[in-house]
Formats: sequence, C-alpha cells, structure tokens
Amino acid sequence: MRDTFNEINITPLTDIFLVLLIIMMVIAPLLDQQGISLSVPENVEQTKMDKESKILSVMVTKNNKYYINNEEVSVDKLGTVLSQEMKNYPDGLLIETDGEATHGAVVTLMDKARYAGVKAISLDQI
Repeated sequence: MRDTFNEINITPLTDIFLVLLIIMMVIAPLLDQQGISLSVPENVEQTKMDKESKILSVMVTKNNKYYINNEEVSVDKLGTVLSQEMKNYPDGLLIETDGEATHGAVVTLMDKARYAGVKAISLDQI
C-alpha cells in the first residue's frame, strides 16, 4: 500500500520567498535614484525689473486666446504682430499663461515668437 502525505513540505517555498525578499531589498534603494538633479539658488528673492528694460508681455488665457497690450490677437496674425511689436521691445518676451491654458497654445506662441526674432522668452503663470 502507498503511504499518504499528511503534511505539505513548505521548505522549498520558504527558500524561494527568502531569496525574492533579499533581491527586493537589494533592488529597492536603487529605484529611488531616478530623477534630475537641480541646483537651487540659496538666496531666493524676486529681482525687480529695470524700469528701462523693455519686455513685451503676451497673455495666454484658459480659452487659448492671445492678448498683446490688452488686445486680443488671432493665431493667424500672431506672428506678424509679434514681429512689429518686437521693434519696440528689444529685451525679450514675457509669456503670462493661465493655469488652465493648454501647452499647445504656449508652444505655438513660443514658435511664432522665435520665428519673429525674439531672443529671450520668459514664462510666468498667473
């Protein structure tokens, strides 16, 4: 007659779990090291703009509409208006965006500004 097993041998199972636990303990600290290292300035004070600096301010609303000097400008005319305005504002462009404006609208503005000859572009969220 055959002998029946009354108990299950779990020793190989515990060996596998312990090996997996050791592997996880070795790998877990290595996963935290992903990211970008940034150097943050020690003195974080807002610098005041020179009163003589001439920077054009363009606002992008949550409806993806563009405003230059508080006047709405269509996407089609944006490049030509920027080219004309940059003659009066040689120091650069400040893009003020609403928090709900799409990235595509901001990138479109940046592309048109670069094509219009803008050298410096700054971003600000309002």
